[in-house]
Amino acid sequence: MAAASPGLGQVAPYGEKTMGDPAQDHLPDILNTVKIDQRLGQQLPLDAQFRDESGKTIRLGDYFGKKPVILSLVYYQCQILCMEDLNGLVGALEMVNLTPGKDFQIVIVSIDPAETPAMAAAKKAFYVKRYGKLETAAGWHFLTGNQPEIKALAQAVGFGYVRMPGPADKPPMFAHASSIEVVTPEGRMAQYYLGVEYSPRDVQLGLVEASHNTIGSPVDNILTYCYRYDPKLNRHSLVVARIVQAGCLLTFLGLGSFMLVSFRRDFKGKG
Repeated sequence: MAAASPGLGQVAPYGEKTMGDPAQDHLPDILNTVKIDQRLGQQLPLDAQFRDESGKTIRLGDYFGKKPVILSLVYYQCQILCMEDLNGLVGALEMVNLTPGKDFQIVIVSIDPAETPAMAAAKKAFYVKRYGKLETAAGWHFLTGNQPEIKALAQAVGFGYVRMPGPADKPPMFAHASSIEVVTPEGRMAQYYLGVEYSPRDVQLGLVEASHNTIGSPVDNILTYCYRYDPKLNRHSLVVARIVQAGCLLTFLGLGSFMLVSFRRDFKGKG
């Protein structure tokens, strides 16, 4: 099963160019641990306790048992990659012929133990409205929790992340990769989708297979990362996906080839 995913990111200190710079053509040491290990078949810690968007204490297993689950680990104060991750999820679900709450559950979990149910509630309201089907709100669950439970869940998923140093008066930032996962009703990892854009066909197929407790196959481990911190400037810079560069180049070459062929046809026609 293929997954649509952006390419491997490059990073450089804020303000420096990365394209064409061989010195920047490798991963920083910190990103060696910030990755997605596809732990297909791994059992999630269903007894782990979290708080839902209303502040109620729940068991992760409360959302399992009958239907498959789409799982995403993010943090709610992230303004770039996590937002794109959830936007990509919503965009895919708009074209999936299945209904949240009826056919599957959506569970979003914050990796930041300092975040609150109020933050989770605000994100839920935003994304349910963006999805455009308010009647499905009962199928969307935005959770917060304590560090031990978050760590146990992240380890089971294979989701690596690192808190980045930053100013004490600013919200914390985390370096992490972007993905969503499909989990069986039994709570076993069934399929990974990497990046920030997800194929509706693949997501629907993954949900249908997971509903029968079928475990999928690994996808290409091509990741998009979130932030790195530059202590010299006290700023965070977005990691640029190399696929954006490649996509622009391919578009330019395709347009140029089309124009060249058109000009040659016009020239021959006039001749």
